[in-house]
Amino acid sequence: MTLNNEKPLPSTVRTGVLGRCPRCGEGKLFSGYLSLEKGCTECGLDYDFADSADGPAVFIMLIAGLIVGGGAMVTEVLYQPPYWLHAVIWLPLAIILPLLMLRPLKGWWVNNQFVRDAREGRHTDL
Repeated sequence: MTLNNEKPLPSTVRTGVLGRCPRCGEGKLFSGYLSLEKGCTECGLDYDFADSADGPAVFIMLIAGLIVGGGAMVTEVLYQPPYWLHAVIWLPLAIILPLLMLRPLKGWWVNNQFVRDAREGRHTDL
């Protein structure tokens, strides 16, 4: 995909997971763990368009819940471990898994917003 007949845009998955600018693929996207930079230091793209809202968090909760909940149920049915062992295994995983997945998914989400020219609150009246 290209933007205004310029060079092709980088992959939204690659740049999102790496936390890079959606236009040039070089500049930083994040200033903190989930805080976005004001703009790209390499190409000057302003990140004001980016509003991921709760989208990434909802998907992370669904995915992590399926993995942790499903894993706990399968473990219980197959091995019947004591409840303290369930807590030792599944509570840390329920905390670590969403933390590991949230930043890459938010980066991908913001990169897709740029490529698809998504903006907040744009509706057309019929």
